[in-house]
Amino acid sequence: GLMLCNVSVPFRCAASLSQTINQVAASRQKHTLPDLPYDYGALEPHINAEIMQLHHSKHHATYVNNLNVTEEKYKEALAKGDVSAQVALQPALKFNGGGHINHSIFWTNLSPNGGGEPQGELMEAIKRDFGSFQKMQEKMSATAVAVQGSGWGWLGYEKESGRLRIVACANQDPLQGTTGLIPLLGIDVWEHAYYLQYKNVRPDYIKAIWNIINWENVSERLQTAKK
Repeated sequence: GLMLCNVSVPFRCAASLSQTINQVAASRQKHTLPDLPYDYGALEPHINAEIMQLHHSKHHATYVNNLNVTEEKYKEALAKGDVSAQVALQPALKFNGGGHINHSIFWTNLSPNGGGEPQGELMEAIKRDFGSFQKMQEKMSATAVAVQGSGWGWLGYEKESGRLRIVACANQDPLQGTTGLIPLLGIDVWEHAYYLQYKNVRPDYIKAIWNIINWENVSERLQTAKK
């Protein structure tokens, strides 16, 4: 870790501090595919093992790999001071960075022991902002169903107002980076998330996913967002 400075040795300390920072920058860990907190078949019958395996080990892995490649190119463009190249790389950064962020949240939002209704502060906030849990569920389902093409339905926290909001994001646009809302719960409505099991009937997939929502995880995210 970074060493704390003793006032009597400012020069040596400053030198070692900048050295540490350079080492950290140089050894910046590449992004890696997170392990799932459950087996590929654990969410059946709601999401089958084949979908989970493809979705995690192929789709999410591709976002991670492409994010690393893009960041490497971006680093080169920064080093050269090539602003045009930086701008040209931003769509790839948004798409693959968003894909990695979104899926990393999504896997933890789901659990074989999920479903039911949230408790405590989260439930109070849902009732306050949507009238009831059922109304929130209906609104979020409708928002996710209505996404044209690929995208996500999100329950997010708006820090300024302290309120919960439901919004849709296109493609892999990350909620916080594009709207400022802090993501609590995401529903992936890309066809790769459900097609092998639900074919083109997205509403059935969304109805089923409520049986595996990990409300403890969503609650923890709300607690962290409020800090």
